[in-house]
Amino acid sequence: MITFSELGLDEKLVKATEALGFENATPIQEKSIPVLLSGTKDLIGLAQTGTGKTAAFGLPLLQLIEVKERYPQALIVCPTRELCVQIVNEIELFKKFIPGMHVLAVYGGSSIGMQIRELKRGVQIVVATPGRLIDLIERKAINLEQIKYVTLDEADEMLNMGFQEDIEFILQNTPQRESTWLFSATMPAEIKKVTKRYMKNPVEVTVGKANTANKNIDHQFFVTQAQHRYEVLKRLIDFNPGMYGIIFTRTKADAQEIAEKLTREGYDIDALHGDLSQQQRDKVMNAFREKTLQLLIATDVAARGIDVKDITHVINYELPDDTEVYTHRSGRTGRAGSTGICMSIIHSREMYKLKSIERFVQSKFNKLEIPSGKDVCRKQFHSFMDKLLQTDISHGEYESYLPMLQEKFASITKEEVLQRVAALEFDRFLKYYENAGDLNVREQRKEERREFKGDGRDQGRNRSRDNKGVQFTNNGFARLFVNLGTKDGFYKASFLQFILDMSDLRKEVLGRIDMKEMNSWIEIDKKAAKQMIRSIDGKSYRGRKIRMNDANSR
Repeated sequence: MITFSELGLDEKLVKATEALGFENATPIQEKSIPVLLSGTKDLIGLAQTGTGKTAAFGLPLLQLIEVKERYPQALIVCPTRELCVQIVNEIELFKKFIPGMHVLAVYGGSSIGMQIRELKRGVQIVVATPGRLIDLIERKAINLEQIKYVTLDEADEMLNMGFQEDIEFILQNTPQRESTWLFSATMPAEIKKVTKRYMKNPVEVTVGKANTANKNIDHQFFVTQAQHRYEVLKRLIDFNPGMYGIIFTRTKADAQEIAEKLTREGYDIDALHGDLSQQQRDKVMNAFREKTLQLLIATDVAARGIDVKDITHVINYELPDDTEVYTHRSGRTGRAGSTGICMSIIHSREMYKLKSIERFVQSKFNKLEIPSGKDVCRKQFHSFMDKLLQTDISHGEYESYLPMLQEKFASITKEEVLQRVAALEFDRFLKYYENAGDLNVREQRKEERREFKGDGRDQGRNRSRDNKGVQFTNNGFARLFVNLGTKDGFYKASFLQFILDMSDLRKEVLGRIDMKEMNSWIEIDKKAAKQMIRSIDGKSYRGRKIRMNDANSR
């Protein structure tokens, strides 16, 4: 293990890391800091979230910047407000012994006037979200011409959120930069394009294998029927009474609906999605950080940049369409060397997708049984008993009440007292699970088992047609063509939401979605195919007429 002083950092920065209790550098810090301290080399750092990337670029920046010069010299661009604030908070700790160093966070959802005033007072480091930064550039409230160092943090998340043009615009407006540092968990093709265009012979630093998931995370999956997802979710929560986690859904409607249902049933949960105002979002996040909420349910876009310590579980209510999104979801747990669990609730038609994700993250996924009602009750009962035994009674005036308690319970035995305590705590719980059914899918059909063993690609075999002429696959799915693709600004999650909103169908009717630049192919339950075609074919999107039809009728 290498200490921070051995990496060539200034004494003031080493002192700050020691004050924070950091003795040894993490692998990404050990590999990046010596390169970045030169100030003239471009760098690509590939590492999962929670590995210490902020210190990897933050400490070198603090050493390279001229404190006496009160204008922006370093720019850090990140996808969300939460990550923006988190980076500033960490850099504030690192600069503890450097007087005169100023760092400013600029992001949407807060007063732009106040941010402009802070810029005028003089700052050396600006940490910004793309949208707000471009707003400041266009208002001529910030001058990036003297920026020497640009850091793109969570670059893959920014590209997933559609910020590629914004990033390129920002890089074009920093003509005097001496180096560009890009940090990312994955390396999609879009990032490679940006690096080729705007970086010169970058040093590439990889911690672990590229695109791999955190090895401290146990990846688990549970197979059930689509209509049982909610019940499975409840069982997983109840079977893990110490859970402190995030549940991911594809859509904001699902996030809100599930949060409301679980709240009505007594769970400490709230939703985080795009319809919330910044004030509402802050309120939810503060409650979650303070553990007033046990669970947070969120969409992928809303959860970008969330960094909360000690998250024990991540639950995929549904698998994401993009394999890279799984890496970001699972990376919310198992951070900073701790262990975590990522659970996925799937139905048997999604086995090919799970296998694809497993190959991408290069980690073994473990299939587990959905707990039975009796298993859940047993787990909850033991948890309650442990909590009872560990309850601290040393700080109360309980002894003065003992005579009264002894008199009150004189007529019943100790065993009966315990039974009454258990009944009081568990009566409703036991009744709910008394006749709970088995939610596991016990057998897979042959074609589904073959699909899981294979590479998941559509081989075009065993196709047939219904009596209305719509092509469908051997598992009863129709295959539709639509003239919309990634060039229209869609990625899989947003495209899925678009076609579901247009057709008023549930996501359970969909199978694979294969997106290309100009066109896409959709597998859909053959009973719902006609409704989707009627709802979407002939409509307009951004002034262009949408064409949707049976994939073989083009």
